[in-house]
Amino acid sequence: MEIFDKARQWLENGRPFVVFRKPDTKQVTGIFQNNSTSYASPNLDGSGFVFTSFDSEKTWILPDSDSETFTSDYNPTAQVTSSPELEIDEFAKRDFEALVKKGVSHITSGAFEKVVLSRTETVELEAFDALGAFGKLAATYPSAFVYLWFHPETQIWMAATPEKLLKANGRHFETMALAGTQKFQGEETVEWARKEKEEQRFVTDFIWNSLEDVVSEIELSAPYTYRAGNLLHIRTDIKGELNDAADLSKVISVLHPTPAVCGLPKDEARKFIAENEGYDREFYAGFIGELNSKDGTDLYVNLRCMKVTRNLAQLFVGSGITKDSNPEKEFFETVNKSLTIRKALF
Repeated sequence: MEIFDKARQWLENGRPFVVFRKPDTKQVTGIFQNNSTSYASPNLDGSGFVFTSFDSEKTWILPDSDSETFTSDYNPTAQVTSSPELEIDEFAKRDFEALVKKGVSHITSGAFEKVVLSRTETVELEAFDALGAFGKLAATYPSAFVYLWFHPETQIWMAATPEKLLKANGRHFETMALAGTQKFQGEETVEWARKEKEEQRFVTDFIWNSLEDVVSEIELSAPYTYRAGNLLHIRTDIKGELNDAADLSKVISVLHPTPAVCGLPKDEARKFIAENEGYDREFYAGFIGELNSKDGTDLYVNLRCMKVTRNLAQLFVGSGITKDSNPEKEFFETVNKSLTIRKALF
């Protein structure tokens, strides 16, 4: 396929590009920058494809004015052929459970209502085929936003993310509240515990209240179970109309980071994360997608993602913590999430 041939060429030459497949579609899109210049868009006022860090301090853009876009029909068949062997790192388990306990303690003391805590896993790679991994993710997770991004400032990132941050065209917008996680066990009726229901309510209430000053109309669906690969979540769809005074960059700053990747209240949770997680999230839990392009804005939260540098893949996984969280259960939730992206490496 021409798009993948071009992607390999851009990788070899170290030029910025992205290849992506939107949820529940049969098309793949490639955006290829015409040179190796690093374009930043700190105020989100450009037009193109953006890649923004969790702390919003870095936004790289493939500008429409200096990039070419190709779209092609796509029906991926590169299925995962084997399940990765997963050995539990007891030191990582101990450390993450201690972090969760500390988070629960702060919630109990009233410091915040919810915090999303994360960790990383490192996988050594013998021979990494970036386009092959993209194909496996696209085939395995048809309802996810799957992308492969390369930029000299960031190296390779890729993901199969289930969460939309914002879609906007004119004054119409769409977003979602996504929280709660359990493994998909079959088609039987799914039962959600109080902890997961409460976590999802936090996210929904935050979005509703945060958008109050920038919307003229807003509509929420009833919460429902949503499947993303081998995991299930509780999801509420949110849509409406922005008011005449709304600025898209302001709307994005209101939404990001959402309680699904940070916590509530946002500032207190973000401070706890910065002081206690012990590593730089970089672009994990940031956002990625089309900004102010001809078809509008379509942004996704960068979850179920990994960064690849030379022969190492760094996987980023997290879990929402509330007062009812069980530290060991939260650790194994991150393990289940890591399998989403780990499968594409084997």
